[in-house]
Formats: sequence, C-alpha cells, structure tokens
Amino acid sequence: MKQPLSNSVLYLMSITAGLVVANLYYSQPLLHLISVEFNVSESAVSNVALFTQLGYALGLLFIIPLGDKISNHKILKYDFLLMITALIATAFSNSLFLLILSSFFVGFTSAIPQLFVPMAAQLSDAKNRGRAIGVVMSGLLIGILGSRIISGFVGEIYGWRVMYFSASAIMFFLFLILMLKLPKLSPNYKGSYASLMQSLWYYFKKEPSLRLATLRGALAFAGLSAFWTTLVFLMEENFNYGSSVTGAFGLFGIVGALGATIVGKLNNTVGKNKIIAFSAILLVISWIIFLVSENSLIGIAIGVVLVDLGLQALHVTNQNIIFSRNEEARNRVNTIYMVGFFIGGALGTTLGAMMWQHFKWTGVSTLGIILSLLIFIVHQFSKKL
Repeated sequence: MKQPLSNSVLYLMSITAGLVVANLYYSQPLLHLISVEFNVSESAVSNVALFTQLGYALGLLFIIPLGDKISNHKILKYDFLLMITALIATAFSNSLFLLILSSFFVGFTSAIPQLFVPMAAQLSDAKNRGRAIGVVMSGLLIGILGSRIISGFVGEIYGWRVMYFSASAIMFFLFLILMLKLPKLSPNYKGSYASLMQSLWYYFKKEPSLRLATLRGALAFAGLSAFWTTLVFLMEENFNYGSSVTGAFGLFGIVGALGATIVGKLNNTVGKNKIIAFSAILLVISWIIFLVSENSLIGIAIGVVLVDLGLQALHVTNQNIIFSRNEEARNRVNTIYMVGFFIGGALGTTLGAMMWQHFKWTGVSTLGIILSLLIFIVHQFSKKL
C-alpha cells in the first residue's frame, strides 16, 4: 500500500530542495569578487558557474536514476558526505582552477533535490500530483533565487569564502534532519546499474512528450542562466552596484516562484497546452522588458518577476506531463528531463557571457528573446504532429 504524503514531509522535501540547490547559485553574485581576487577576466570567472551547472547535469545523469534502484536514505548518506567535502574545498580554493574543480563536485552532489520531485509524484494521487510537484518546485526555485540574495550580502560583507563555509555547515545539519524525518523508500528495480542507465535511452526514444518537455525546459533555463550570470556585470558597469544589490533581485523572482503551487493546481483544471503557450509568451515579454531596461532598476525588477513566473509555470507543467506515465521509472524520466534542463542552463551561461563580452546587455536580452520565441515555435509545431 502506498504511504500517503503528509504535508510535513512534503514541506521538508521542499525546504531541502531549496537549501541544497542553493549550492549551485551562491557563486553567481560573487563572480565579480572572485575575478578581482584571482585577477581574471569576467569571461574566465564565468567558468565557475558553468562547471557547477555541468557537474549538476552529470549528477542528475549518474545519481538520480539510482532512485529507482537504491534506498533514498543510502543515496543521501554518501551524497551528503561528498557534498560537504566539496563545499569546504571550494572555500579553501587558492586558484581559479581549484575553485572550478571543487565547484564541479558541488554541482555534481547537489542534484539530490531531484529525488524529491518523483517522490512527491509517487506518494500523491493523480488529483494532488500537480500540487505536490508545485510545492517542491516552489522550494527549489526559492532556493535558487534566495541563494543569490544571501550570497550577495555575505560576499560583500564577509567575503565569498565565508558563504561556502556556511553552506557546508547548513548541509551537515540538514542531513541529520533528513535521516530522522524522511520516509525510507525501497525501489523494486532489480537490474544492474548498467541496465538501469541503458534504460534512459529507451525512455527517451519511447516518449515524444518527454523529448519535447526536455527541449522546452532547456531553452527556458538557458535564458534564465544567461540573465543571472550577466546581471552582476550589468549592475557593476551601469549602476556601480555590488553583489548585494545583484542578489537582492532574487526577492522579486521569489514572487514568481511562489506561483508554482498555483500553477500545479491549474494543471488539473486548465489545458496544459494553454499553460505552455502562456508561459512562452510571458518569457518573451519579460525579455523585451529586459532589453529596454538597461538603465532602469524598476524595469529589471519587473522582468525578474515575469521571467521566473514564466519559467516556473513551464517547468511544473513539463514535469506534470512526464510524471503522468511510466510510474515505475519516474526517477529515470526525471533524469532525462533535468539533464537536458541543466545542459541548457550551462549553454545559457556560456552564451550569456559571450554575448555580454561582445554586445553587452543588448546581446544578452536578444539571446533571451530568441530562446523564448523558440519555445513558442516548438510548442506550436509539436501540436500539429
């Protein structure tokens, strides 16, 4: 008999998702401080964010499928040990190379929140699945945005290394709570790890809806990553503001993140095609606002609210679609989707840094508009297939 999903467990998963995924984004408001300390270019220091996201994508690929095979408690035990070690190594890094290397492992081990999204879907009935996914995703996105606020202030006042020492302590106490409160799940998959990984390709080929959701998510997250990677440079160059102000823009994004629960509920009453189209249009509008707000803090704040709301609406709907089938392989299906999602983020980080270097904010905003239009075009074309 399926163990019911209590609100206390659901919100514990949501909080955990936010705190762990925050490890991926502490660096973004700190990039200028790091570039000054190591005396490297903005383009070079952006590799810290890039390799963190690449590590996360590989963690999704190699760790999350294990959720269909190994107890969640066992996965958490080994993952948190490596995660805490990587965070401490990041804080002690004395060169850009070592910082990039340790950041890769921070990203690799911080993939575990994605165990909680399929878990929420598994423990919920079809009627409440959208809400459960929305609650966990709200926590995750609030963690992404809140991390920038926290790291921006901590970096400016205490230095960027203190942020990573603090993160390692937070992860230690979070691990203790999870071991006490999180239900232990024992999956039924009996095959080898190799066959488990091979089955990813099977599900990717089998499900066109999964492929389309992955493409939509990758395009949307590429745009958001380009924005957050380059915003710190815009704040320094156009407004002479430091990392604390850059991070504070996450407060506006949290408004959009809080819409996840509402979007999750709407998935049960409003057609998913309509939500996807609305999300794509909202993303285009947000990037147009960014384009004309190069010298307007108010315009950027409005754009942040809209871009995060658009991404969250699209993301929750994508996941509701892919979790509605293949119940025995939800972790593997989520792996495929999220690997594509964060590969898109890594590409967005690289393209965003390149556009900033050559075309400044106009180039970054134009990139975001193009990526968002592609989401709309792909969605409209796929409806005709």
